[in-house]
Amino acid sequence: MSRAALSMFDPRLLRPALVDALRKLDPRVQWRNPVMFVVYVGSALTTAMCFDHGSAFTIAVTVWLWFTVLFANFAEALAEGRSKAQAASLRGLKKKTLAKKVTSDEGTSRAALMWHPIEADGLRKGDRVLVEAGDVIPADGDVIDGVASVDESAITGESAPVIRESGGDFSAVTGGTRVLSDWIQVRVTVNPGETFVDRMIAMVENAKRQKTPNEIALTILLVALTIIFLVVCATLLPLSAYAVDVAGAGRTVGIVTLVSLLVCLIPTTIAGLLSAIGVAGMSRMMQANVIATSGRAVEAAGDVDVLLLDKTGTITLGNRQAAAFLPAPGVREADLADAAQLASLADETPEGRSIVVLAKQKFQLRERDLGALGASFVAFTAQTRMSGVDLRDGRGDRMLRKGAAEAIRRHVEALGGHFPPAVTAAVDNVSRGGSTPLVVADGTRVLGVVELKDIVKGGIKERFAELRRMGIKTVMVTGDNRLTAAAIAAEAGVDDFLAEATPEAKLALIREHQAQGRLVAMTGDGTNDAPALAQADVAVAMNTGTQAAKEAGNMVDLDSNPTKLIEIVETGKQMLMTRGSLTTFSIANDIAKYFAIIPAAFVATYPQLGALNVMHLASPNSAILSAVIFNALIIVVLIPLALRGVAYRAVGAAALLRRNLLIYGLGGMVVPFIGIKAIDLLLVAAHLS
Repeated sequence: MSRAALSMFDPRLLRPALVDALRKLDPRVQWRNPVMFVVYVGSALTTAMCFDHGSAFTIAVTVWLWFTVLFANFAEALAEGRSKAQAASLRGLKKKTLAKKVTSDEGTSRAALMWHPIEADGLRKGDRVLVEAGDVIPADGDVIDGVASVDESAITGESAPVIRESGGDFSAVTGGTRVLSDWIQVRVTVNPGETFVDRMIAMVENAKRQKTPNEIALTILLVALTIIFLVVCATLLPLSAYAVDVAGAGRTVGIVTLVSLLVCLIPTTIAGLLSAIGVAGMSRMMQANVIATSGRAVEAAGDVDVLLLDKTGTITLGNRQAAAFLPAPGVREADLADAAQLASLADETPEGRSIVVLAKQKFQLRERDLGALGASFVAFTAQTRMSGVDLRDGRGDRMLRKGAAEAIRRHVEALGGHFPPAVTAAVDNVSRGGSTPLVVADGTRVLGVVELKDIVKGGIKERFAELRRMGIKTVMVTGDNRLTAAAIAAEAGVDDFLAEATPEAKLALIREHQAQGRLVAMTGDGTNDAPALAQADVAVAMNTGTQAAKEAGNMVDLDSNPTKLIEIVETGKQMLMTRGSLTTFSIANDIAKYFAIIPAAFVATYPQLGALNVMHLASPNSAILSAVIFNALIIVVLIPLALRGVAYRAVGAAALLRRNLLIYGLGGMVVPFIGIKAIDLLLVAAHLS
């Protein structure tokens, strides 16, 4: 699925949205939005009056009232159209696929596997399939044998292939992705209709049918305002008739005028855009390659005030890197670097490769031809806790070793050597700083310490500072000891940390914060993360994670990037900011409509109200029609903002309220005065007033 979002003006969205806007004129659909249903009924009433010797004014008002309803329908249909396009893209992954169902016992080689072809729909949980280069993976599953390069761009949008192999964190594969090289044997983990793609389609299609608590609360407020204005407008007709009868002059306010007044007074702008804002929020999550189970999850992300972030891969790069060579007394740093590089040439771990690179960068030490030196590499084992190489060069036989301090101490002392106190002090200093010390020895001589650091990601400290300004507390979760955890937490700039974290400890921490009335978000990918994910208010499971983690979470990150949690919170807050900003604008712009339509509606009954015509509109009919036209057009103007969202800024609630009142509150009062007056001038120029 492409990461790019479809433009609002893309014909592939516009044409279906226009058709859907007409379909939504069904009263059973309109009833779901009570505010717009009032406009719908008012439009039907004035339409009936058009057939009963309706004037040009009545016809014009009726046309624009229907446009108001259609534009609101169009905003919702356009937002839903994005989700439908995303669902259609996902359905493209569910083409008929032939699978190679394995019938023999698990073999240790490709040649040992026996299989027969079967439709992918016929696979069941527990079946084993063979997937070779060029084949499409027929269903979600776990790799149980082999290793292969897999193209997951259809799911994640990333063009770079990923490696999938049995065991570890990279064994999960998704149906619809393609194997590019080698082969894998996959055990199917789902039944037909339960695949990840099936669930994504259901999530996307059901997005528009779920309202969030805040949206429900706002809807109740809008309905309450509508009922109040409905009652007010309903009583104005008899009051107007009574005033005319008592005064013996003037003219009773008309039904069309009262309907126009009601439509302009009730909060039609935000009511027409509310559903579009919610659906667009989920669409923005999809554009970020995150599948949310509902709008409720997106909204919860916007209200989060505690973030639990895993250290490895989120706050740090995940692989310890060599950062410094700390030589023992009497040893040159270059000699320590040389020995450490020689001991690491056969070490394929990220730590070993980083030692080779650091020595090359600092002292221009290049890889040597060790074959001529009779090199014999010693592999790392859990028992010895060290690795290295035995050499025979111009200085005689050399036994180079690197490893944990205690392991090197035992090794040196067993050979009759001595472990210098200065090296012990260097090891302690490195550990206190949150780094990992590796000691290097040449036979009985201890050469010094290599400092391995878990590198904090660039820019992450600034991101945490932004979150802090938003009032969000960040908590680093790590299995490291408290000493190491405290050092990394200080360098990263998080507010708190949980060291030596167990599943029980993570669950207890989440419950503790929730008991204080806070909303908690966290990421996870393992089965041991499932309890905490199930407890968290916003739980983001990694796409490469276990099935248990995905089922426990309420969001799935297709990119499997733990730092995405920060982006998810920002997207959720942007949705809430958009809703608040447009609500402020909608309520504020009603003030200008009062000055336009109330004097025009009642000047014939109460001539003194003419003083309120501060915009000097041409005539009562022109004033009413201008207000109705503006009321309809402003919905269209605001559709791009509702779909795109207001510009996100990491500010607190108080600052956000001030900004909303200044931009959308003041703007909501000024813009209608300008817009209504401009429309009035156009009507006069066109001789339509």
